[in-house]
Amino acid sequence: MVSHRNGRRDLVLYDPDDPDACQADIPLTDDEAEALADILGASLMLGQLSGLREQAAGLLTEQIVIPAGTKYVNRQLGDTRARTRTGASIVAVLRDGEVIVSPDPTFRFAAGDVVVVVGTRQGLDGVSAVLADTDPDG
Repeated sequence: MVSHRNGRRDLVLYDPDDPDACQADIPLTDDEAEALADILGASLMLGQLSGLREQAAGLLTEQIVIPAGTKYVNRQLGDTRARTRTGASIVAVLRDGEVIVSPDPTFRFAAGDVVVVVGTRQGLDGVSAVLADTDPDG
């Protein structure tokens, strides 16, 4: 479908053997153009959603509390090396009713922070173990 600057819309059919050759040019009313766009857009979106569903198979989300005794209280997220060590990602932190989305590596944890983690079951368990580390010298 081709949309012109003047608002006119055409459905253009090209020759499969010569993509530069136009076989037909069908003018569309606004309603026809909208219906065609809905059909094509819905088809494209369904295909994309199907692909996302396949990619997301096996991914989970979990909320993990930063315990008061962990060595990561008052330390930076980057110090955990959580993604490198587990393959899971900390995508947000909940603190005092506030949501910190996509915290950067310099973000400092506080006791009681709730981290939102995305990953496989193994990755989530790994992040939980990392954050529970209570060895201050480790």
